[in-house]
Amino acid sequence: MVPLRRRFAAELFGTLLLVAIVVGSGIAASQLSPGDRGLQLLENALATSFGLFALIAVLGPISGAHLNPAVSVVDAMLGRQPWADAWVYLAAQMLGGVLGVVLANLMFALPAVTLSTSERLSPGRALGEVVATAGLITLIFVLARTGRGSWTPVVVAAWIGSAYFFTSSTSFANPAVTVARILSDTFAGIAPASALGFLIAQLVGVAVGCGVIIGLTGRREKA
Repeated sequence: MVPLRRRFAAELFGTLLLVAIVVGSGIAASQLSPGDRGLQLLENALATSFGLFALIAVLGPISGAHLNPAVSVVDAMLGRQPWADAWVYLAAQMLGGVLGVVLANLMFALPAVTLSTSERLSPGRALGEVVATAGLITLIFVLARTGRGSWTPVVVAAWIGSAYFFTSSTSFANPAVTVARILSDTFAGIAPASALGFLIAQLVGVAVGCGVIIGLTGRREKA
């Protein structure tokens, strides 16, 4: 077992880079393709998918590369890690997310922190966020429970990339990323009130995903 301090560092570093990728590529896309929202979203989705693949492939052997409080919570709920470790992961992810958005803003010569004014919440988008989160949780843990965890980097990257387009919410599916995106009034930003709705939708997605995982693979993992 990798020492907890190293797993904390991996989760902090990985989430920092993930948020920097999401926010930074959004800023770059709005500069490179002004006026074309579809192309901006494609650029943002591709950068996020490629970055996720790389981060999970590299950090997976150290911390499991959760990079997402929803994943860490489900990992503890299913008995795959102690709750004490899960809380450490959550702290690392939230801190990493904030540092990542500050880094992205500064890289593009913007103020380190600016509250987003982008209102995103609607009933349809909340449902989209439930679908995005439930799907992500289901894919990760069904792979783990069926002995195909090595597929996780490519499957997660593929899911997030596709969910950018087929879900109405553009697939945040990550509480740490959602909170961090409040702090950048750019293409990837989300207003605080909308973020709260997205966080609630993600919690519902976690519950739905857990139900699907248990329905597909059983309450306990096979030995």
